[in-house]
Amino acid sequence: MLENSVWKHYNDENNFRQMLARFCQMDIESFIEDDKVLYAVLKSKLTKKELKLFAIDSAQKEPKELQDEMSMSEEELEKAKYKLYKKLKQDKVRLSFRASSIVS
Repeated sequence: MLENSVWKHYNDENNFRQMLARFCQMDIESFIEDDKVLYAVLKSKLTKKELKLFAIDSAQKEPKELQDEMSMSEEELEKAKYKLYKKLKQDKVRLSFRASSIVS
């Protein structure tokens, strides 16, 4: 389904929905049902670098691997992760993942 996505490049499983629920602090049942639509919304809310960081970090890579892949120092990486997860917790981002945000 998301075969050529950044997510699938770093993760064997298609578990981005569970990871979003964890970091956005939302119930998984409240998300948009269609994975393609949900992933498109995720892509629209994050920069390419943030999406890549989310995918790699969710794959639970070693910190050194993560630094090498993102071409960042440890301090830059921690700042980027803080910014990413702070963004995912913002209401304007979280609410866009809800099924009720899709207009038919």
